[in-house]
Amino acid sequence: MHQQTQIIESHPAVPKRLRLPEWGKGKPKPEQVQFLQGPQPRGFELFAALRIFAELIRGFRTLHFVGPCVTVFGSARFTDDHPYYKWACDAGAQLARAGFTVMTGGGPGIMEAANRGAKEAGGYSVGCNIKLLHEQQPNAYLDRWITFNHFYVRKLMLVKYSYGFIAMPGGFGTLDEIFETLVLMQTQKIADFPLVFIGREFWLPLMDFLRGELLNERTIDPCDVERILVTDSPQEAVEFITRTAMARFGLKYGPRPKRHWFLWE
Repeated sequence: MHQQTQIIESHPAVPKRLRLPEWGKGKPKPEQVQFLQGPQPRGFELFAALRIFAELIRGFRTLHFVGPCVTVFGSARFTDDHPYYKWACDAGAQLARAGFTVMTGGGPGIMEAANRGAKEAGGYSVGCNIKLLHEQQPNAYLDRWITFNHFYVRKLMLVKYSYGFIAMPGGFGTLDEIFETLVLMQTQKIADFPLVFIGREFWLPLMDFLRGELLNERTIDPCDVERILVTDSPQEAVEFITRTAMARFGLKYGPRPKRHWFLWE
């Protein structure tokens, strides 16, 4: 079992469900800042590219055998007494019972809840962790995980192995993951996989904005919004993903491919 990410209190009066984990605090590594600050010396950029390539290969080799996944997005900031945590735990359990591997960002909050639900239901639970200044420890409910240095490599892995996506309430990181997934579907870079928002009250303002401002200005098409199912029911979410994945992609649960030692698998 891995040490749980510690929860810090910014003020004694803050309710437990609003206390924040040590998430993205402090300064990033100097080389990562330098890499994103315009043109750099050729040698620096070459070695940075090689490190990113190595991280990609490590991700491919680690996740090649995890089976058909559903990725659950959501905030790291919800504790286990919050209703959203309980919904995510229920969704993870139902995904596991449906035969899916549950994949998350591997951290605390909603990520932990979905992994926990899958693990406690006897399913397979996977995490794509991210290395931060204040280390985000992988949560304690993972059968397999990998820690990345770069968010863009991590997001690639969260999308690459999944036949569906569940978005629980979250912040900038969750919105980033959701909209990148939607753009990939819109531009047909990935198939039109099922995407479910759980939490009607939380997501209603965003859906109103998409249906109102964006559709009215014709910056998106009606089908871009229609592909999103919004619900308060984890059961409805999982049934929709299972039905769509089976019908649209002919997803079948067969034996996993064999490992090859010469590929470091």
